[in-house]
This record gives sequence, structure tokens and C-alpha cells, in this order.
Amino acid sequence: MKAGIFITGTDTDAGKTVVSAGLALVLRDRGMKVGVMKPVATGCYGADERLISQDAAFLMEAAQNEYPPLTSPSRYRNPLSPNVAAMLEKREVDVPAILKSYQQLQKHYDFMIVEGIGGLMVPLKKDYYVANLIRDMGLPIVIVTYAGLGAINHTLLTVDAAMIRGIEVRGIIFNRVSVTNYSLAELTNPKVIHDLSGVPVLGSLPDIQGLNLENCQFGKLKDIFRERIQIDKIVGPNTYQPEQSGGWGRPSHPS
Repeated sequence: MKAGIFITGTDTDAGKTVVSAGLALVLRDRGMKVGVMKPVATGCYGADERLISQDAAFLMEAAQNEYPPLTSPSRYRNPLSPNVAAMLEKREVDVPAILKSYQQLQKHYDFMIVEGIGGLMVPLKKDYYVANLIRDMGLPIVIVTYAGLGAINHTLLTVDAAMIRGIEVRGIIFNRVSVTNYSLAELTNPKVIHDLSGVPVLGSLPDIQGLNLENCQFGKLKDIFRERIQIDKIVGPNTYQPEQSGGWGRPSHPS
């Protein structure tokens, strides 16, 4: 299988789209042909037969991709959990179609960036979660979280959920980190999370000047991403592998 990464988060609005787009911009700048995918999206807009995912459109613009139907194969209007949106709109999430779209996209690109919806335990359909999709795609993950109060619990829960399911965690990225007037929690939480989980911290992103998802404007995202994120640990050889038995394992290279 070709190389790729699945960008997940500790919650909705953690910053998965910004991280996915930033990675796409930087890898394109390196000369790589990068594919992006938003397999399941809710809260879409437009006509029912041609719903548009704002996140998918932003990613496609960042990567300069074609193949919109493959990039965003499962779209729903209601801004709800996919299983609930699917029930209300009477269209079950078609997992085989998503996996087929992913396999088709792999043929056209050197590296795939797949953005999840919500966190690992968001249900896509009965007894099938985002974590199941990650396993079926065979991808490692990067976890996007925040640094403020509550981050320790939410991030460790996400790491634990991944490890129990045998999902490889490449690292953690903190998003919307204050660069001035930061709180004591923001100052201390990244190190605490690393020390407790053993998962590498790959960097942090502040609010990006000029960034606008609605208008597909990236502002200084590419330059800031390049400066502040350890990109080679995302796309390079495995830097972290969960132990098969689950529980807290430690990487051979923790930072």
C-alpha cells in the first residue's frame, strides 16, 4: 500500500482540517503528489443530490486535487453524528464505497492524507466507528488536540482507544496554542501528555493569520506548519507502534 496518514482529533473542531491542509501544502511544496480525502462529512450545504463538504473543498484546494466524488464520498446535510444523519436522511454510510474510493485515489497520488470526522469513537453506522475505518484503511494516525484545561483527559483517552485497537500513533499536534498570555495549563499540558502516554509531540500551531476555511484562504499556514511541525515524523518511518496487548506502551524514540 502507498504511504498515508489519517488525521483524527480528540473532538469536533479540534483542528483536523487545518492540520490536514497544512501537511498537504508543505508536502506539495516538497514536490510530492498528495491526495486528500474526507470520507464522511456532515453539515454539508447545497442541493441534496450535490452536497458539498466545506472541509473537503478546503483540502482539495490545498492539495490541488481532482476527483471530488472520490475525495468526499459520503456527505450529509445535518450537522450530526454520521449514524444519526444517515438515519434521518435515509442513506446509510456505505463503507465498501468509501474504501473503494480510497483505493482508487491511492492510484493517483504518492501520499494520502485522510481526515476523519470527530474522534475515534464517532459511530459511522451500527457497530462501526471511525476507528474501524482507520483499521480497514491500514493507516497510522496523528492526533490533533488542544493544550488547555481538559486536554490531558481527552488526549489520553484517544491514545488509549487507538492503542487498544492496534492503531499506530505517529504523534500528537496541539492546535490553537496561545503564543502570548498562555495559561498555566497550556504551558504544562503538552509535556504531561507526552510523559504519560509516551507518544511523540510533533509540534503546535497557533491561530493562523489570514486562514479562512469558507473562502479557501490559507494565510500563512504553509510557512507556520513547516516551521513548527515535525513533518518527517508524520510521513517517515514508523516512530511509534502500540504494543499488541494494549495499555500504555512507550516508543523507542519519544521525541
